[in-house]
Parts: sequence; C-alpha cells; structure tokens
Amino acid sequence: MSFFISDALAEGGAVAAQQPGLEGMLFPLGVLVFFYMLFLRPQAKRAKEKKQMVESLTKGTEVVTSGGILGKIADVDDNFVKIEISDNIFIQVQRHNIESMMPKGTYKAMHKKVAQ
Repeated sequence: MSFFISDALAEGGAVAAQQPGLEGMLFPLGVLVFFYMLFLRPQAKRAKEKKQMVESLTKGTEVVTSGGILGKIADVDDNFVKIEISDNIFIQVQRHNIESMMPKGTYKAMHKKVAQ
C-alpha cells in the first residue's frame, strides 16, 4: 500500500486518469493565434512600413519628427537628416526619428501662417 498513489489508480482500475489529447491543445493554440493576430502581426507591419518610409527619404520631402517638429529635408545622410525648420534655420536628427511624411505644401502653408 502506498501513501501517495491510491490503490485503485495504481492498479489501473475503473477510475483511470485520461491523458489530454488534441482537444486539450486546442484552447492554448487558439490563445496563441489570437495574441499573434492582435498584437504581433500589426506591430511587425507598422515596423516594416516605417522602415520603408525612412529608406525613401529624399531632399525636399516634408516630414514631422518624433518630437513634433515640422520641416523640409535639406540633406540626407546614412544616419542623419538635415531639416530646414525656418528660413536658413536647420537641425539635424537621426533618420529613425522621422515619424511621418507630410503632403507637399504642408511646410509652406504652415510657414506662411507663422510669418503673418
């Protein structure tokens, strides 16, 4: 007689424990697929789009930095971008700090508003 295993289960009697089969794996797999579709896939998609946007930066493109600065690209380097934020006022930011590209004319319209 054992103190840890009941005699009925040890002998393989009528009350034997069942091993979870494929049905036991469906719920955890479903949860993993749900989290992948909800979190990982959209994040990877956004990262890919931003990488393509940063690689396509050219001189004259109007951009907004992660700090919220609107400007026009004056020069592009491998790691840095020189941005004109006002008449003959330039700043340099790292390429990956460019958040978004703006439609043509946005910088000019905002610059005209500030001048008035």
